Amino acid sequence: MGNKLHIVSLGCTKNLVDTEVMMGRLQNFELDNDVEDADVIIVNTCGFIDAAKEESINTILNLHDARKEGSILVVAGCLSERYREELAKNMPEVDIFTGVGDYNKIDELLAQKESRFSDEVFLIDGAERVVTGSTYHAYIKLSEGCNQTCSFCAIPSFKGKLNSRNLDSIANEVEALVAKGYYDFSFVSQDSSSYLRDQNIKDGLSLLIQRIELIDGIKSARILYLYPSTTTIALLKNIGKSKIFHNYFDIPIQHINDEMLHMMKRGFGKEKTLELLKYMKSLPNSFLRTSFIVGHPKESEEMFQEMCDFAESFGFDRINIFEYSDEETTPAYDMDDKISPETIAQRAEILGNISAKALEESLKKMIGKEIELIIDGESNEHEFLLSAKKISWAPEIDGEIYVNDRTDDTKELEFGKIYKAKVTSIVGNTLTATVNN
Repeated sequence: MGNKLHIVSLGCTKNLVDTEVMMGRLQNFELDNDVEDADVIIVNTCGFIDAAKEESINTILNLHDARKEGSILVVAGCLSERYREELAKNMPEVDIFTGVGDYNKIDELLAQKESRFSDEVFLIDGAERVVTGSTYHAYIKLSEGCNQTCSFCAIPSFKGKLNSRNLDSIANEVEALVAKGYYDFSFVSQDSSSYLRDQNIKDGLSLLIQRIELIDGIKSARILYLYPSTTTIALLKNIGKSKIFHNYFDIPIQHINDEMLHMMKRGFGKEKTLELLKYMKSLPNSFLRTSFIVGHPKESEEMFQEMCDFAESFGFDRINIFEYSDEETTPAYDMDDKISPETIAQRAEILGNISAKALEESLKKMIGKEIELIIDGESNEHEFLLSAKKISWAPEIDGEIYVNDRTDDTKELEFGKIYKAKVTSIVGNTLTATVNN
C-alpha cells in the first residue's frame, strides 16, 4: 500500500471532528487532493436525511470511478453505520466499511484490510486530531448520541443514547489545542444542552463554561445546537455572564405551532420557546440562529402560516430551512396525512425567502458599528480584499466580511489575527469593513 491519502468529510461539523481523528491516526500518509493519485480514499458519510444520503452515495461512486487501480476505498460514518448490511450487499465498489465506533482504529482496519462495526461508543478522549480549515479555530465535540425522541429524526437509532465526554477530557483537549495556537472554539454535539445529563448532572454546560474559562489563551467560544427542552434560563444567564463565551445561540426550534411541536415530540411548546428566545434576544450583542422543518406530516396551511409569520417577525439573525424527509425507523414515518413533495418544496421556497430577508436585515443592522473580526485569508472576490468573520460568528455558516488589505494608515494585516474594525457597507449578502489600527 502506498502512502497517499484522499479524504472527504460530508455532513455536519461533528462528522468533521471524527474525520480529523482519522487523519490524526494516519499522519504517516501524505494528503493528496487528487483522488486519481491516492492510494487510500476515505469517505466519512452522512446518513441523516435523503439529500445527505444521496450526496454520500454519489460521492462514493464518483470517487470509485476516478480512483486508480489497486487503491483502497473506505466508507465510514453515519450512512455506513445505518445501512451496513444494505451497503455491503449493494456496493461492491467499496473495499472497507466501518461505522461510527472505530475512527481511532482506522489505521488497524487499513493494515488488516477488513470491515468493522464496533458496538462501542467512540468518544474522542485522548485521540489525536489533525485540525483542518483554520489556524485559530477548532470544533470540540461534547458527546455522542441523543436521548431526544423527535418524530422526524433517525439519529438515535444508529448513534444511540446520549454519552457525554468527561469534563476533564474536554479541558485537556482544549488545553492541547491552545498550546498549538488555537484560541477560538465551537462546542458541538447532537444536543449540547443535555451535556452530562446521562451522568445525572442537569446543568453540565454551566460546568463546562466555568471549566473552559480557567484555561489561559482562549479568546472566543460559542456553543452550537441548544435543544429547547433542556435549555434553561439559568444556563443562558451563565452564558451571558461569561467573558469568553459569546451570546451566540444556535437553537433549532423546528416549528412554533403548539400542536405541531407536540406531533414532532419535541418535549416543549410555544410558551417555553418564546420564553427562551426572548431572554436570548435581551442579552447584549446576542446572535440568534434557528432552523425550521417544513412539510412534517399533518402540517396544515394554518400551521405553516403561523411559522412563517413568526419567522418573519421575531428578528432571527440566521434561519436554516429543512424540507421534511420521510425516514424509516422514525415515528413520523408511520404517520398519516403526508404532505406532497410539491407542497413541501413550495413551503420551503416561501420560508426560504423569509430567511433571506432575515439575513439581510441582520446584516444591515451592523452597518456603521465597531466590531472585532478575524482575518481568515484572501477573498475570492478581489485580489485587494481579505476575507474575515466577526469574532462571535461560527465559521463558514454565518458569512464573511470583506476587508481592504490595507489603507494609508494601516499596517499589513495578518491572517488569523483579531482586529477592531468598522462595518462600512453591504454588497449583496456580504458586509465590508475597514480595520481601525
